[in-house]
Amino acid sequence: MIHLLNLLAAIALLVWGTHIVRTGMLRVFGENLRRILALSFGNRFRSLIAGLGVTSMVQSSTATCLIVASFVGKNLVTTSAALAVMLGADVGTSLMAVVFSLDLSWLSPLLIFVGVVVFISRQNSGVGAFGRVLIGLGLITLALQLIVAATRPLTESPEVRALLVALPNEILLDVVVGAVLTVLSYSSLAVVLLIATLATSAVLPVTVALGLVIGANIGSGLLAMIATANATPQVRRLPLGNLIFKSLGAVLFIVFLPQVHVLLQQVLPSVHQQIVGFHLIFNLVLAALFIGCTGLVGRTVDRWLGDPGPGAGSLRPRHLDPLALTMPSLAISCAAREALHQADIVETMLRGILPVLRKNDLKLSEELRKLDDTVDELYSAIKFYLTQISGEALSKQESRRWTDIVSFTINMEQIGDIIERVLQDIEDKLVKKSRSFSEAGMAEIIHLHERLLSNLRLAMSVFLDGHVRDAKRLLEEKAHFRDLEHEYAANHIARLRDNTAQSIETSSLHLDLISDLKRINSHICGVAYPILESAGALTATRIRQSQFAALGPAEGAREP
Repeated sequence: MIHLLNLLAAIALLVWGTHIVRTGMLRVFGENLRRILALSFGNRFRSLIAGLGVTSMVQSSTATCLIVASFVGKNLVTTSAALAVMLGADVGTSLMAVVFSLDLSWLSPLLIFVGVVVFISRQNSGVGAFGRVLIGLGLITLALQLIVAATRPLTESPEVRALLVALPNEILLDVVVGAVLTVLSYSSLAVVLLIATLATSAVLPVTVALGLVIGANIGSGLLAMIATANATPQVRRLPLGNLIFKSLGAVLFIVFLPQVHVLLQQVLPSVHQQIVGFHLIFNLVLAALFIGCTGLVGRTVDRWLGDPGPGAGSLRPRHLDPLALTMPSLAISCAAREALHQADIVETMLRGILPVLRKNDLKLSEELRKLDDTVDELYSAIKFYLTQISGEALSKQESRRWTDIVSFTINMEQIGDIIERVLQDIEDKLVKKSRSFSEAGMAEIIHLHERLLSNLRLAMSVFLDGHVRDAKRLLEEKAHFRDLEHEYAANHIARLRDNTAQSIETSSLHLDLISDLKRINSHICGVAYPILESAGALTATRIRQSQFAALGPAEGAREP
C-alpha cells in the first residue's frame, strides 16, 4: 500500500511541477508571449515556429491554444493562421518531453535550491517569478525519479505482473484511457512523461504505452474544447480545428502502429526513448501533413461555427474572455477594455442629459435611465472577472493595473447612479411640470455639461495611457470646475433677487443640478489619483502646512 501511495504522490508532484512552470513562465513573459504570437500570423510557417517557441516556454499547448483562441474570437487573426500556431505548439510540448527524458538527476537538486533562493530573495519581482520556474523544473525531474523508485517494488510484485499479463491489448481502449488521464491532469506533457516512466519500469507494455500516448494527444485537444465550451462560436473554432487534426493523426497512427513500433525498436535503444520519440514523431508528422491544410480546415470550422447576428449583446459584457484567465496579462487587458466599454455607456448617458433638458424628452430620459442597469451589470461582471485572476501570477505592474481598473469601474458605476437620479429629478421637476430654465441658467448648465464631457474623455485617456501629465490636468480641471460651480450658484441667487420667474420656478432643480454635475466631475477626476499616487506626485494632505502652522490654537481648530 505504501508503494502505491508513493507512486500517487510522485505523479501529483509531476503534475504540480508542470503547473508551476506554466504559471511562472506566463508571469515572467506575459505580454511578450502575446506579442510574439501576434507578430507571427502573417505566414503559416512563421506561425508554426512561434507556436513551438511559446509552448516550449509555457510547457502547455493548451495554454497556447487558449491564448490564440482569444485572438480568433476578437477577429485579430484568421482561424487558418491560428491552426498553424497550434501545429507548432504541439511540436513544442513534445520536444519538452524529450528534454525531460534525459538523465537530469544531477540537475533537480540544483534547480530547486537555486529557485528557492531566488524566489525568497526577490518574491515580488520578475526575478522571483523566474525562481518559481526553476523550482517547477526541479520538481518535474525529481518527480520522474520518484516515479521510477516507486514503481520498482510494484513491478516485482507477482500480483501486479499477473494483472499486466491479463490486460487486453485493445488500442482504442488505450487511447480512451490516455485521453481521460490527460483531461484529469490538465497536462499532456505530464501524462506522456508518466507513461514513458511506467513503460521503462515494465509496468506498462510498450504497445499499450504507445496507445496511451495517442490518447494523451487527443486529450490535449479535448482540454481546449472543454475550456471553451461556454465561449463564443468564434473562440471555439480553433480548439475544434486542432482536435480535427489530432483525430485524423490518431486514426493514421493507429492503422500503422505495428510498423511504427518496429521502426522505433530499430532506431531507439531504450523504452523511454521510444515512448517520448513516438510522441515527438506523432506531432512532427501532423505538422508536416497538415500545415498545407490549415486554410481548408479553417474555412470549414468557420462555416460550422458562424458569426452571431449583428448587434447581438452590444451592451452586455463583450471583452471579458474567460480563456484569458489562464494568462493574467491578457486578462488584465480584457478587463481594461470592458471598463472602457462601461465608460462609453456612461458617456452616452451623460450626453443625453442636454437633449432631455432642451426638448423635455420624457421618452429619451427613460431610455437613458435604463442604461444605468447596464452600467451596474458591467461593473459587477468586471469585478467578478478580476477576482478570478490569480493574484500570485500578477507582476507588480499588473497588480497596480488591477487596482486602477477596479477604481475606474467604481467611479463609472457611481457616475451612472448620479446621472440616473439627475434624469429622474429632471422628469419630476421640469418635464412633467412643463417648466424650463432661464436663458442665462441654461447657458451655464450647457457650459458645465461641455466641460464634463471633455473631462470624461480626458479621464478615459488617462486610464488608457496612464500619463502623469494628463492626470495632473484632470485634477486642475477639478479645481476649475469647483470654482465654476460656486460662480454659477451665486449667479442663480442673483437672478432670484431680480425676481426672474423662470429662475424662481426651477431654483431647487438648478442648484441640485449644478451640484450633481460637480459630483460627477469629482468621480471623473478620481481616475487621476491612482496614476498620480503610483508616480509619487501626491502629497499626504491638501492643506498648506506653512499656513496651517501660522494659525493660532483658536483659529486652527474647531469645537467638535
